[in-house]
Parts: sequence; structure tokens; C-alpha cells
Amino acid sequence: MILTDEGTRTADTTREVVLPRRAPGRMPRLRTRAVAAEDTGGAARGASKWFVLTGLILFTIYSVGPAWWLIVSATKSREQLYTTNGLWFADFRLFDNLTELFKYENGSFGVWLWNSFLYSTAGSIGQTIIALAAGYGLAMYQFRGRATSMAFIIGSFLIPGALLTIPAYLLFVQLGIFNTIWSMIIPAFFGPFSVYLAKVYTEGAVPPELLEAARIDGAGEYRIFFSIGLRLLTTAGATIFLLHFVAAWNSFYGPLIMLRDRTLWPVMLGLYSWLGRGADSEIDVTTLVITGSLVATIPMVLLMVAMQRYWRAGVTMGSLK
Repeated sequence: MILTDEGTRTADTTREVVLPRRAPGRMPRLRTRAVAAEDTGGAARGASKWFVLTGLILFTIYSVGPAWWLIVSATKSREQLYTTNGLWFADFRLFDNLTELFKYENGSFGVWLWNSFLYSTAGSIGQTIIALAAGYGLAMYQFRGRATSMAFIIGSFLIPGALLTIPAYLLFVQLGIFNTIWSMIIPAFFGPFSVYLAKVYTEGAVPPELLEAARIDGAGEYRIFFSIGLRLLTTAGATIFLLHFVAAWNSFYGPLIMLRDRTLWPVMLGLYSWLGRGADSEIDVTTLVITGSLVATIPMVLLMVAMQRYWRAGVTMGSLK
């Protein structure tokens, strides 16, 4: 069958079909429907874009708002906290508040700040090393009880940390390390989630072929781990360190149970002890608590900025793979 325009003939004598000519400037119905569907899809995409943008703006306000209030309030006196706009500055008294903060109670805030840094840093370093070693071993070696160990590690996620506080308290009393810095540092060495995170990252970042090549060259298992494994697990180590540092820096319940000596308290517990005092005749304790909270957030912000390069390196390495 041969299709021809109207008025034309074909050489095929079997059958002839004549098609009507289309008027010039007239768009086919199929084309019109396609354009309409495209316009409708563009409008839907535009609406969804504005919906997502609005959600991001609201989330940003929700996240940045408390931080902005903390910065503004740290520059005010106690009276100005209740008589001026809470989201804008009044008399700038930040440096006066800082001076009073570090002088109050013979410099207790500085001692608490150092304690928090010591507990968070020592515990984070220990947990990072142990978690990377355990995760590396679970991911790279086959041994009896491997699946059972992973089951216990994952199952421990379901146990609340507060539930282990009383058993740890009784154990530390018997060991003689209650009310010492070791009651804060030793429990921080062990984190099941950190081990699981290190295992998952090791399975994706450390190629077994590279380890086999190192063994053929005569490298031992310890040398392979410290020379090759740790370098490939830098991003996982930075993540574990940061997560535990933030958790240890903000810890409150554990120090409240384990520590009785005020000189051993971390900064969060120390600031909480000031809240019930109100304002005395000389110092506005409420303002000092707000200013101390602002100072206590600075180390975490600096740590977050310092750790960004390790995450960027990890993303780049993953894209190259």
C-alpha cells in the first residue's frame, strides 16, 4: 500500500490511498496535547521548587534562631534580657560578661571548661582508635563468632545509655575510680555504633586486593592496618571522633551520677548548678549562664570547621572509585 497526498497518483496499480492536505498554520492535535502536558509539568515543578525552598527557609530559621538569640542575649545584662527586644542588641556588655564569667567562684568556669575538653578529647581519641580497629577486623577477617559479635553490637543499640549508669556506678565504686576522671574517660572508649560505622565504611573504602598485595610484599597485619587501613579510614575516623566529642561535651547525666567533686565537673553540669541560684547582690548569674553557654559552643563550631576537609577528601575518594 502506497500513501500519497491528494491529487497525486502512484505507479502501484494494486491499491491507492489518498490523504487530505493539512491546512497551513494548523497544529496537529497530538502536538497540542504534548505542549499542554509540558506546560502542566513545568508548573508542577515550579510549585514543588517553591515548596522545598519554603521548607528550607523555615528549617534555617528554626536552626539559626536559637543560636542568634544566644549571641544577642550574651551581650545584655539581666534587666535587659526582659526589657529589650530578645532578637536584637541593647547595650553591648559581652566583654564585661566574659570577665565576670571567668572570675566568678574563683574561676570555676575555666576549670569546668578544661574538664570538658579533657574528657571529650581523651574519650574521643580512645573510642576512635578502638572502633576503627574493631570495625576493620570485623570487615576484613573471617573468624568464628563474627556474625554473633555483630548481632550483639547491633542489639546493643536498643539498650538506653541511662540504663547502664547504675551498674557502671556500682562497678566503679568497687574499682575505686568513682569520683575520678577515669569514671568519665574509660566508659567513653567503647561505642557500639562507632564500631558498626567503622565496619560499614571499611567494607566500602578498603579493597581486599590492596591488603593481599601488601601481604605478598611481606607486610604484617599490624603494619597493614596502621600504614594502609588507617589512612583509608580517615573520613570514618573523623566522623566517629566528632560524633563522640559532641556527645561527651554535652554530657550531663553521666557526670551527675559519677562525680561529686565540683572541680571535676564538666562545663554543662557546672552551668546547670548555677541555674538555681538566680541573681545575687553582685553578679547576674542568669547572664553568666547564657554567656557560658555561648562560650561552650565555640569548641564544637571550631571542630566542625576543622573536620570538613576530611569529609571532602572522603567524598572525592568515593567519586574517584
